[in-house]
Formats: sequence, structure tokens, C-alpha cells
Amino acid sequence: MGFAAAAKAVLLLQLSVFLLSTFTVSAQILPEALPPRYHGVSPVMAPSHPPSHHHHHHPHSPTPSPTKPPTHPPVYPPPKAPTPAPLYPPPKPPVHPPTRPPVHPPTKPPTLPPTKPPVHPPTYPPLHPPAKPPTYPRPPRSLVTVQGVVFCKSCKYAGVDNLSGAKPILGATVKLTCKNTKYKQVVQAKTDKNGYFFVEAPKTVTSFGAHKCTVSLLSSPLASCSKPSNLHGGLKGATLRFEKPFTANKLPYILYTVGPFAFEPKCY
Repeated sequence: MGFAAAAKAVLLLQLSVFLLSTFTVSAQILPEALPPRYHGVSPVMAPSHPPSHHHHHHPHSPTPSPTKPPTHPPVYPPPKAPTPAPLYPPPKPPVHPPTRPPVHPPTKPPTLPPTKPPVHPPTYPPLHPPAKPPTYPRPPRSLVTVQGVVFCKSCKYAGVDNLSGAKPILGATVKLTCKNTKYKQVVQAKTDKNGYFFVEAPKTVTSFGAHKCTVSLLSSPLASCSKPSNLHGGLKGATLRFEKPFTANKLPYILYTVGPFAFEPKCY
């Protein structure tokens, strides 16, 4: 019994040494994995003497105890101070470039075609029946008289309608012809020394029919100036031009004018 107890004690001691060596190697390989060292706690040692049992045995000779190797306390590496966390400067907020509004070209106002003025249909005045011209009382009928002058052209302007240098003819004959009645009416008159003549139409001819009367040259007393010219219609007949109204012997008259007339000279 004593030998078995001693053998057990030795086995426990060797197991303890093996475990300590294993922990030492593990601590060298992985120091971070070792548990913290606690001070004041001594390692558990196996009892140096096995418990004795009080049994009544026969006396034996004392068995020398096996030589125990010196036991050393386990050596742990010094605990490493905790590595302080690296100090980084406070993160700066991200700097973004200032955002500028997009630059767009100036927008031109839309060009519209010029507005045309509204076209309105032409307005016409209301259609009324044509107004009749006002009727005035017709002037009273007046008797017709005609005046004029007869000349003899100068040889310088013979054959030309020009009276420069012409001389009046005394005693030249003119005739007044009116066709405003059924029968043609003719009245003659002679010139005075100034070549002036004045002729009165028949009483049957009034101012209402004066437009149908003409005056023409009939004859000249001068053999050297006897060919009638057509100056102012003296050959074919000149129409009457209104001159003025007048009263004679309490009768209304209208004076008309013709000419002046001229005869062509014979120049040698």
C-alpha cells in the first residue's frame, strides 16, 4: 500500500511538471493567450509525503523515498502593457468645391412675326337711290346779240394765225346763222372803222337756242385783203361765247362774243 501511494504521488508530480512545461511553451509561442498572472497564489504542489494510514502492520524496514527533482515555480513572461490605441486627428469634413449654378447662354426672347393689323372688310355707305339734283327755276328767255372785230393781216404774217401788225377793216360783212328753228335764219352785219361789229339775232332766237348759232366772215371791201382766214373759226363758223346779260328797251338780252376774225392780204 505504501508503494502504490508513492507511485501515485510521483505520477502526479510528473504530470504537474509536464503541464507546467506545456504552459511555458504555449506562453512563449502565444503570449497573448496566457491568462493574467495572479500574485499571492502559489502553485499547487503535490504532497511530499503520502498520507499515512494507521494500520497495524508488521514492522518493515524503512524504504528510502525517491529523489525528487527540484521544483521551480513557473516563469511567466512579464505582462505587456496594453498597447494604446493610435491617436488620429479628428476627421475633417469632406471639402467639396463650391457648387455654382450652371452657366447657360442668355435666352433670347422668341422673335415673333410682326402682327398685322386686323383686316376689316371695307364698309360701304348704305345704298340709297340716287338723289335727284335740285331743280331751279329756269332763267327767263333772253334775246341774243353777238359782237366781234375783223382785221386784215400784215404781209409779214400772211398765212399764219397771228394778228401782229394787223389793221381793222371798215365795212367788212359778217353773218350770223342760227339753226334752232325749222328754217335756218341768217342775219348780216358790217364793221365800223375799228373793225367792230354788233349783230342782233331774230326775235325767234333766244338764249335757250344760242348754242346752235355761229358767226362767219362773208366779204371784205378791200380788194388787197379779201380772202377770209379760218382764224378763230372765221371761215367755217365760230360758236358763241357768253359775255354778259343786259337790258335794252326793257327787254332782257345776253351779249355773246366771237373772233377776232381776219382776212388774208395779197402781198407782192
